[in-house]
Amino acid sequence: MTKGIIINMQKEELNIKNKNIILPEYELYKISKKRNKYLICIPVLNEGEKFINQLKKMQELKVNTVADIIMCDGGSTDGSADIEMLEKYGVSALVIRKSPGHMSDQLMLGYYYALENGYEGTITIDGNGKDGIDGIFKMAEALNEGYSLIQGSRYVKGGIAINTPKLREVAIKLIHVPVVNMLSGFKYTDTTNGFRAHNIEVFKDERIQPFRYGTFPTYALIHYLTVKVPRLGYKVTEVPVLRQYPAKGKIPTKISPVRGNIDLIKILWKMFRKEYDPKE
Repeated sequence: MTKGIIINMQKEELNIKNKNIILPEYELYKISKKRNKYLICIPVLNEGEKFINQLKKMQELKVNTVADIIMCDGGSTDGSADIEMLEKYGVSALVIRKSPGHMSDQLMLGYYYALENGYEGTITIDGNGKDGIDGIFKMAEALNEGYSLIQGSRYVKGGIAINTPKLREVAIKLIHVPVVNMLSGFKYTDTTNGFRAHNIEVFKDERIQPFRYGTFPTYALIHYLTVKVPRLGYKVTEVPVLRQYPAKGKIPTKISPVRGNIDLIKILWKMFRKEYDPKE
């Protein structure tokens, strides 16, 4: 049973009319009214200062002139989901996944919030400070131009990749990109970058059905949409973005390079077998 709570203490649930929609349990805090036609979805789990600094930068660059922000939390215990802090930095809503799950399930909640609240598109950006914030404006512009999926790329002209771990870069270029391009029919250059945007119509498509809790492990929802959307004939493009890893110290990611590559191969195999596709 999906549960929801709104900050004004009126108990409310996201309106689920379609039997094919299954969401994890959640708590929802609506911090401010809808102001823009696009919604930035930021998946977070204990990102601490990295997340706060990212919100500061987003506020400085005035991203709230093109999009509202929802934090899609996975159960942070480090203060990342403090509502007063989020309100200070212009976050419009907070949704907390309460059921066991993955980042895919956090994003699922953010995407459904966008659908239910009349947004025309979503922009997804990680909450660990690796991504160049100015890419948000490029994605909003591409949404305005009618694209249904906009993939951020470090490897197109104008894109910047700084300190990308070598094993990860090799896996992207030699395994993930070629396989995803074969499955999707679109020539991507960067397929593991979670910085991307979607037109809201993608989430309404019965041939896609992204709101199926328990279906998509780890980042599989992102990869599924990367393949499925162009395969169905939607308009897709890439825009140049920056992704910067630290020169030394711990890599800001929840997945180890070796385990992450193994998981990606499993996800690619399941996509090849169409195991994530809706059942007839």
